[in-house]
Amino acid sequence: MSTRIDRRFVVLKEERRAALVTFVSAGDPDYDTSLKIIQGLPKAGSDMIEMGMPFTDPMADGPAIQAGGLRALAGGQTMKKTLKLLKAFRADDDVTPVVLMGYYNPIYVYGVEKFLVDAKKAGADGLIIVDLPPEEDDELCIPAMKAGLNFIRLATPTTDDARAPKVFKNTSGFVYYVSVLGITGTKAPDLKSVKQNVNRLRKHTSLPICVGFGVKTAEQARVIAKDADGVVVGSALVSAVEKSLNKQGKATAKTPKAVHDMVREIAKGVRA
Repeated sequence: MSTRIDRRFVVLKEERRAALVTFVSAGDPDYDTSLKIIQGLPKAGSDMIEMGMPFTDPMADGPAIQAGGLRALAGGQTMKKTLKLLKAFRADDDVTPVVLMGYYNPIYVYGVEKFLVDAKKAGADGLIIVDLPPEEDDELCIPAMKAGLNFIRLATPTTDDARAPKVFKNTSGFVYYVSVLGITGTKAPDLKSVKQNVNRLRKHTSLPICVGFGVKTAEQARVIAKDADGVVVGSALVSAVEKSLNKQGKATAKTPKAVHDMVREIAKGVRA
């Protein structure tokens, strides 16, 4: 079974460059603006999209992504609306891989079986569920794989050589390497450590390795792209949304452009 994610990495390998993976919170700051943002990401230089499923208690997320999720929830975003957003994106783009990223609680509440059917129907290619370790694979990972979705696992600086095989056992699509210890977007990655750990983890998997958490500049992206197969940018884009809002916290005409301009800038670094 080949997914859009697998096919995209084949193309990138031929082009001899890393992927730019962009994270945005679905429904932030409102449904219509969020759709415009997501629709414009591929043209701005995004090779793959991570769509955050807003949740009230996102423990791995820093202040920027927490705020983005809360803006989306305040604007009425639900799991149904997130899948509707994805389906609307798919109406014009059947090529760009989209990964749904978030926490298990909203999926459990929605119903695992129903969620997997609806996510696949909406056009999802994979899942990143931050709070489900390999020990819980029967809960969602195995059913997701059977449904034809990639299950993407996180590895961290503390994923040692003894733990890595277990982490990667049922992982598919790519490995998401978390470049810093702690929450998203609060620290800059230690580029030397990233290089060492990416190359160390390659001994345990043939999957592409994408690096995220804390990447904010084209220069950081350029350095990371030398060793990694992909660079993930999230908090910086969610912050760009926040900075573009008016005093009432509502979207302005500048909101989609602010995100797309930042993606263009970072894409130059990845492609350098």
